[in-house]
Amino acid sequence: MKVGIYTLGCKVNTYESEYVMSLFQKRGYTIGNFDEPCDIYIINTCTVTNQSDSKSRKIIHQAIRKKKDACIVAMGCFVEANKNITIDGVDIFIGNKDKSKIVDLVEEFLQNKKKITDFYEDLGTQFEDMEIETFAGRTRAFVKIQDGCENFCSYCIIPHVRGKCRSKDKEKVLQEITSLVKNGYSEIVLTGIHTGNYGRDLGIDFATLLHDIVKIKGLVRLRISSIEITELTEEVLKIIQKYPVIVDHLHIPLQAGSDFILKRMNRKYDRKYFLEKIEAIRKIRPDISISTDVIVGFPGETEEMFQDTLDFCKEIAFSKIHVFPYSPRQNTPASKFPDQVDPLVKKERSKRLIELSTELEKAYMQKMLGKEVEVLIETTKDGISYGHTGNYLYVKICQEYSNKQYVKVQLTALDYPYCVGREPVKER
Repeated sequence: MKVGIYTLGCKVNTYESEYVMSLFQKRGYTIGNFDEPCDIYIINTCTVTNQSDSKSRKIIHQAIRKKKDACIVAMGCFVEANKNITIDGVDIFIGNKDKSKIVDLVEEFLQNKKKITDFYEDLGTQFEDMEIETFAGRTRAFVKIQDGCENFCSYCIIPHVRGKCRSKDKEKVLQEITSLVKNGYSEIVLTGIHTGNYGRDLGIDFATLLHDIVKIKGLVRLRISSIEITELTEEVLKIIQKYPVIVDHLHIPLQAGSDFILKRMNRKYDRKYFLEKIEAIRKIRPDISISTDVIVGFPGETEEMFQDTLDFCKEIAFSKIHVFPYSPRQNTPASKFPDQVDPLVKKERSKRLIELSTELEKAYMQKMLGKEVEVLIETTKDGISYGHTGNYLYVKICQEYSNKQYVKVQLTALDYPYCVGREPVKER
C-alpha cells in the first residue's frame, strides 16, 4: 500500500513526518508523492497562526478528494488545538502524542473501518522517543532533541498544544546523530519546540549536550534551529567560540523592538539585554549571520512602537527577518486585549519590515564578498550547482558538483538571492 504525507509548519513537524515515513517503510508500505493516488494520506498540521489553521484544513480537504476510500489521517498541532473537530472524510485524528503508534492505528482502521480519535488531556512529561537514520531528499538532517514549551508568551498557543518541556535522553541524541553522520549527513540541525530549554527535565543543560555533540567524528556542521536570547548562556557561548563545527548562523527570535510590547508579549528580556547579548556573540564570531522572527501589529502597537522595531532591527543588523502579522490565537491572553491593530495597518507594517529585511540581507551578503567560504552542494541544474555556506548564504557556482559535496569557493558577486562563487580554490 502507498502512503502520502504532507507537512505544514516547523522543523519539528518535518522531523516527525520523516520518522512517520520510516515507520511505514519498516512495515512494508511504499512512500508515495502526496499529489499522486495513495491508499493512505497523512497531514501533519500546524496551528501557529490563523493562516496555518486555514492551510491545514485546505490540505485535509484536498486529501479527502484525491482518492475515494483512501484512509485519511490528520495529526499534529491543529488537531491537538481542536480536539472536538469533526471533518467528514477524515478517518483518524491524532494529537501530539502517539505519533509513534500511527501505523498500528492505521492498520486498526483498515481492519475495522471504525473512525479513531487519539487525544490526551495531558501530554505528560515523558519525551516520545523517535529516531531516524536517513532524511529523504535532503543534504542535511534534523534531529529533534526536545518537545513542549512553558514560556507562555501572551500571543502563543504552542504551550497548550505541545505540552510541558521534555527532552530526549542525551545518549540517544548522540547515537542518532552518529548514525546519521555515518549515513552521509555531515550537517545536523538540532530542533525542538523550545530547543535551548533542552535537558532541564533531565538535570542537565543545553551546553552539556552541545559539548558532547561537537566531538562526534565526521560531523562537519552543527546548526541550532532556533534559540532564545536568554538561553545563549556563558557556557553555550564558550562552546560556540571554541568549536567551529557550530556554524556561523544563529536564529534568535526578537518578536518586537519595543520594550512595552515585549513586556506585553511576556517575553523574558528587554532591548538592552538583547543588544548586549548580540554584541557578546559578535565578539567571538564577527561574521556570524543572525536571523530573527518579528511579530507585526501586536495589540497596542503604535506607529512609534513599530518604528522602534524598525530602528532596533537596523541597529542589530539582522541578516534576515521572518515577518509574522499578529494572529489572535484562541485561549491566549493577547487575543482578549482590547486594542487590536487594524488588519490593513498590520499589512502595511509587514510590507515595510519585509523591505528592511531584504535591505539587511543584501548588506550582509555584500559584506561577505571577497571571502573564501565552504558550500555544501544541495542541487545542480543546467550546469550550475547550488548550496549553502555555514552562515546560510545561498551560493550558486557555475560548475557541476555532486550533492552533499563540500566545495571551497570565493564569493565574487551578489545576484540576489544568491551569492556567486567562483572556481573552487580547494575541495574537501
